[in-house]
Amino acid sequence: MRHLILASTVLGIIATCPPANAEIKVGVIVSLSGNAAGLGVPYGQGVAAGAAYSSKVGNETVRIIQLDDNSDPAAATRAARKLIEEEGVDVIIGTATAPSTAAIAAVANELRVPMLGVSPIPPAKPGTDIFAADVPPPAPLMISTVTDRMARDGMKRVGFIGFSDSWGDFVYDTAKKAEAAGAFALLTNERYARSDTSVTGQTLKIIAAQPDSVLLGGSGTQAALPSLALRERGFKGPLYGTPAMLNADFLKIAGKSAEGMVVSAGPAIVAEQLPDSHYAKKLGLEYRDFFKKANGVNVNDAFSAYSYDAWLILLDAAKRIADKNLKPGTPEYRLALRDAIFSTTEFPGTQGIYTFKPGNVYGSDARSLIMVRLVNGAWKYEP
Repeated sequence: MRHLILASTVLGIIATCPPANAEIKVGVIVSLSGNAAGLGVPYGQGVAAGAAYSSKVGNETVRIIQLDDNSDPAAATRAARKLIEEEGVDVIIGTATAPSTAAIAAVANELRVPMLGVSPIPPAKPGTDIFAADVPPPAPLMISTVTDRMARDGMKRVGFIGFSDSWGDFVYDTAKKAEAAGAFALLTNERYARSDTSVTGQTLKIIAAQPDSVLLGGSGTQAALPSLALRERGFKGPLYGTPAMLNADFLKIAGKSAEGMVVSAGPAIVAEQLPDSHYAKKLGLEYRDFFKKANGVNVNDAFSAYSYDAWLILLDAAKRIADKNLKPGTPEYRLALRDAIFSTTEFPGTQGIYTFKPGNVYGSDARSLIMVRLVNGAWKYEP
């Protein structure tokens, strides 16, 4: 438990609230340390931006209890159990990596507490009574948007390198489906651990296969390793990636090696570049204001917007059960909150328009994704 860092903040306490109905507890699990901290810190900042937008539901105030999972699925599991069994939270938001988010979802489903995931989790088995909903688009949609673009760009021979975990599997498996559909030939399946500091051997194998482009299946800072290694060894073909690379640390480390890279993205990352008719433009610009108010800096990532949207979805669901006279902290309240989340319909956020249905963990569709290209170190919208 030494890796769990407890940070409890009371937001907007209203003196006139009756004690029995005084607060909704929100457990937040993020990777503030470990190899996924480059993603986890923005997720925590996104929750803070959400609290700056609103920290109450009717007469009920919100208390955030935040834990660090140290970028480790086992620690994420312990954190989820602590939040539910010891802190009595009504809902969980988290976390930075797909393996850890899946681990939290398993606990949420077991202990029957609603959860809003901010990293991809696997689909639920048919007939499962699920409590975990996922804010980002399903991984296959994130990735097929990229593989479709690769096919449109005329890529015929594609190399792949990604994490040796569930996120790497998500990317590779979707690329294999594109290959089966005739989009391109997938030449390699090279993997590396999130903790690795070199991918020399893997990139040499990719170059030897002579691909015309490479699909990267990493995330955050560690996603920069392959682009650096490929460029250092003379690979000049296009690089393609996913929303998992849209953070400042990736750009800082990858530098010029990532110039020209094309990735799928949620619209918030380029809100100011969107046409006025786009649903996310106004919302995305408002989110930036709340982010700066809460964190004292301008937003420069695409991850915090997912946790911000999770907060908005939570507030909307909690408002819709406010007249049921249910007491937060009880099984009845948590069940009603779960049901409200899974009845969310056409709810607009910064990263998608969300519709959740019972039995389906995903709430967003193709409207949640755009394409961006890295130009002179900045992401540029590509209609």
